[in-house]
Amino acid sequence: MKPSLRLLLPACAVLVTAGAASGCAATDGLAAGEPAPSVSVQPRPEAVWPAWSGTSPSAPGAQTSTHQPPPEPLAGLPRVAAGKLKELDVRKVLRADPRTWPYADRPLTDRPGPAGIRPPRYADLSGDGHPELLVAVDTESGRTLLAVYAERAGRVYEVLLTGGRRVAVETLGRDLVLRSLCADGAQQAVRFHWDGVRLVTVSDEKRYGSAATEPTPTPTHSRDGGR
Repeated sequence: MKPSLRLLLPACAVLVTAGAASGCAATDGLAAGEPAPSVSVQPRPEAVWPAWSGTSPSAPGAQTSTHQPPPEPLAGLPRVAAGKLKELDVRKVLRADPRTWPYADRPLTDRPGPAGIRPPRYADLSGDGHPELLVAVDTESGRTLLAVYAERAGRVYEVLLTGGRRVAVETLGRDLVLRSLCADGAQQAVRFHWDGVRLVTVSDEKRYGSAATEPTPTPTHSRDGGR
């Protein structure tokens, strides 16, 4: 090879490499006449019980996980057709659950303030097209019990039992977010996600100061229980 050609090769190689890189970058754009892709709509928090809810800070995102044995079907309930949890009496469901039966005889309430069982709500949190049953019971102490039930093969399972003080519950896409006030004045936001068997914690955040304001009623979301 002639010396003059050897001197030119490195420069040529650099030019080829640069051209290849610029060619890859060009493929990320749109060709002439190519339609723009649709924009994916991100989920927004939706209050499950609007009257008990307040303004919501941004959704928590840090991830954690827990491992528990699979839930057992509740005894004493009739067989339920797929997607027919609405046909069950909420009191009977609470009574059949060994962890919630003491709350089954509380009075029904449709507004914040009095202790009692809130109107049942339904949301598809598992993504199977059939809504789960959400039950909240407010107590005289100011604390709230939240239970979520799912139907599988005609049987009813408790897939989440949690609670807190001054609770507001939201759905975020298919996730469930529970906001409550802590004893130290902070606002806690716990996010639950379906793991294939039950709802598990995927994030748990605390906010202090001005961000930890007490939830206040807001009518911005529908009261329809068939969410």
